[in-house]
Amino acid sequence: MTSSELERRQDDAATLRLLRDGELTVEGRLVDASNATLLGALALDGASARCVYKPVRGERPLWDFPDGTLAGREVSAYLVSRATGWDLVPPTVLRDGPFGPGSCQLWIDEPDDAEPLVGFVPAEAVPPRWFPVAAARDDDGAAYALAHADDPRLARLAVLDAVINNADRKGGHVLLGADDRLYGVDHGVSFHVEDKLRTVLWGWAGRELPPDALEMLADLAVRLDGELGEELAEHLTIREVAELTARVGRLRDGGRFPQPPQDWPAMPWPPM
Repeated sequence: MTSSELERRQDDAATLRLLRDGELTVEGRLVDASNATLLGALALDGASARCVYKPVRGERPLWDFPDGTLAGREVSAYLVSRATGWDLVPPTVLRDGPFGPGSCQLWIDEPDDAEPLVGFVPAEAVPPRWFPVAAARDDDGAAYALAHADDPRLARLAVLDAVINNADRKGGHVLLGADDRLYGVDHGVSFHVEDKLRTVLWGWAGRELPPDALEMLADLAVRLDGELGEELAEHLTIREVAELTARVGRLRDGGRFPQPPQDWPAMPWPPM
């Protein structure tokens, strides 16, 4: 582990303590979210941060996911992300709060001048090194493309989504922090035992996985057989953990990014 990686791990440990034990004050609600998603402030021993608090009692029932499990899936996505070494999901814990137990995730501030990596662009002006993944038209009939950058950070996020079986990778769930790090957020509908991958990041579909992804998958399989599997068992069912392990094996053995499903919507709605 390099000195910068060690420093990051130490910072993450302090952040996790703040998320778990800090005094949590709700400041407002993110109204665009389908479930109760609250903006909060944390304070502990002179340290402070903002967070996203999603109480279990505010989860909207879904036909295909058990009630009251979305917060645990948010935490599970963080645990898997941390185990990959890519750290694509902000630190996330399960804790009690003003509205009961729920997930608590570090808030990521995006700089005002951050260039989006996913979005709708005029169909005739897709930027170089971007992948168009869907066609659309505006209210006036002008042609647009939903597209994303051919960026290695996004490619890693696409691999993570395939691992956790993310059913809701919207473009708005891709954030760029002030340190130019890429983050994925909102993973409550992940880890289903059936194939439910829905994402806007289909640009690499069918292509060979990069060597670092194959190395990560091999290491993740080992971790799932040990401490990581035990941690996930606190939030997921035995069958869900077993299917996660099987997905990792299939991705590693196949060596390619997944293809869009034929019997399930390939993209979330709305896509952004």
